[in-house]
Amino acid sequence: MAEIKHILETDGGPGQVSVERAISEIRAGRPVALKAGRSHILVMGVEALDSRMAEVLEPLARRSARLVLPAPRLRRLGLDRVKPGAIALPHLDLARISLLSLEVGARIDAPVAALGKLDLAALELARLALILPAVVVLPVSARSIEGEGLIRIDAKSIEAYRSGTLRDLQIVGRAPVPLEGAPDTEFVIFRGGEGMRDQVAVIVGKPDFAQPVTVRLHSACLTGDLFGSLKCDCGDQLRHTARHMAENGGGVLLYLDQEGRGNGLSNKMRAYKLQAQGFDTYDADEVLGFDHDQRGFDFAAMMLKQLGVARVRVMTNNPLKIAALEAAGLEVVSDQRILGRLTDQNIRYLASKRDRAGHFIDVDAAVPMAGVQD
Repeated sequence: MAEIKHILETDGGPGQVSVERAISEIRAGRPVALKAGRSHILVMGVEALDSRMAEVLEPLARRSARLVLPAPRLRRLGLDRVKPGAIALPHLDLARISLLSLEVGARIDAPVAALGKLDLAALELARLALILPAVVVLPVSARSIEGEGLIRIDAKSIEAYRSGTLRDLQIVGRAPVPLEGAPDTEFVIFRGGEGMRDQVAVIVGKPDFAQPVTVRLHSACLTGDLFGSLKCDCGDQLRHTARHMAENGGGVLLYLDQEGRGNGLSNKMRAYKLQAQGFDTYDADEVLGFDHDQRGFDFAAMMLKQLGVARVRVMTNNPLKIAALEAAGLEVVSDQRILGRLTDQNIRYLASKRDRAGHFIDVDAAVPMAGVQD
């Protein structure tokens, strides 16, 4: 057992291992214990809180539970906030918790308190787990949760988790995978960067890494990439990019597991439902408690560096991706647009990205099945 403990302490550290276990627990709908110094809390994601769990937790809550919500959700509840906050829960009232966390027309019904270190760590754990960013927090004593079989984790470990996974990014497999329109292609699989998820670098052709390399950072989109959804242009962008690279000296397409701008597939579907009710893509995310873009691209830059890429020609419409690569120390030699089909279903989505997030998209000039433009 001493050897196993040594491995856990050296490969990522015990804190990183405990966060990964906590992510699994919170995604499975089970409470997790967080600590900072002598203070302890129990954390439960609201989407998994049912009547049975509420009945179990109520005695521990002792009328001191609180609902922790991010700033975007609080703004939707009618507050002018840029920071997250907590709302007191004298009782674990499931209807009230659901109303404040998720309902479109809800309004704040109690004072909102600033968050402490443990509350912030609880909210970050929810984000890492890709669940709804709303958690019920119960202050507890260490003795009250002894023998309950709960995962316990220090708040510092959660704070350090993202940077830790970046340091541990490594190649775990690679193989040739011929693609339609790009038959000379290799898939390189990385583990790390976004925790327990794998990331893919698709090397198209034989790019010269001593020269500026054509690069695209493409966040996974199940609906668009695989099923050809008309609500976005992601699938078209993906296929146009691979074909363009194959016909123009090769390149590296990073396929990143960041579904729904980093919110996860389940939250993306929640946002789609809201869009069907009339919200644009960013307002829908804000109703759910998300900022405009939850993604980070520092690990994408690290993937490129591990492949030997130092200078890039970026295929993107997103200025954040350009800035992120430059901030990570890569030289961005140029950038060019990549457009997909313009449909009745995606025109509002594309216009919202242009108008609200500064994407370089000329919706008026877009045409069906448009390709790469300088």
